[in-house]
Amino acid sequence: MKKMVIAHSPDADDIFMYYAIKFGWVGKKETVFENIALDIETLNVEALAGTYDISAISFGLYPHIRNDYALLRTAVSFGSGYGPKLIRKHDTQLKRRFKVALSGKYTTNALLFRIAYPEAKIVYMNFLEIEQAVLDGVVDAGVLIHESILGFDSSLVVERELWDVWCELSGGDLPLPLGGMAIRRSLPITSAIAYEKTLTQAVQVARDHKELLSKMLLERSLVRIDGETLEKYLELYANDDSISLNETQYRAINKLFELGYAHGFFDAQIDANDFTIPLEYTDLRNS
Repeated sequence: MKKMVIAHSPDADDIFMYYAIKFGWVGKKETVFENIALDIETLNVEALAGTYDISAISFGLYPHIRNDYALLRTAVSFGSGYGPKLIRKHDTQLKRRFKVALSGKYTTNALLFRIAYPEAKIVYMNFLEIEQAVLDGVVDAGVLIHESILGFDSSLVVERELWDVWCELSGGDLPLPLGGMAIRRSLPITSAIAYEKTLTQAVQVARDHKELLSKMLLERSLVRIDGETLEKYLELYANDDSISLNETQYRAINKLFELGYAHGFFDAQIDANDFTIPLEYTDLRNS
């Protein structure tokens, strides 16, 4: 039996999209899947180091690892009318060079923030610490991500939605690409295709059995939020559009890559369509 480790974040959307495999509802012959849950920026840094064969990543990281990892088409999270939030205390005003906490250098929200606020003084920290850092005055503001966007202290207000930043930069007709999955290029292509198929099935099964899977995750304390919040969160970031990339999502990813390159964050402008696993290989091999 071959062991395959899948690295993902501990956030409810990633847990939901992976656990059909963990619970044995979906699998691959002669393969034992194991998972490790790490903060998204830790996953980004580990992807730069080439640590895991399959890993969740921020789309804002991908151009940096394109030579070593291919993009998977499944388990993707986009925002549509929502996304990370720049928050501050209610009774404060942000100066031009305000101090802000971001969840990691390679996150998509950091890329958009740095384009929109080039003079801000940035501090990177675990996303779970950002709200408290703002409350304690350690920073003037912070960008909340993941489940944090659904509930935060009443003394905090939203200075700006990063969805609005994205719309201004992208033209306003595309979803906001936040996170996806990447797979090591050195794996045999037939294996990579099979792994992508398994993960796609896992997300499809999770969606098909959302109520049961959500109940199991809550009963086992596998997510940090309550049932009502989980329901809302999954419809934001682990919805039917998470199963497999569509053409609009490809255009959104490419717009993000274009913006990153234009502002000097990437060394090349790439097309996401050129960096996914070539599924046609199976047909050619069997023809």
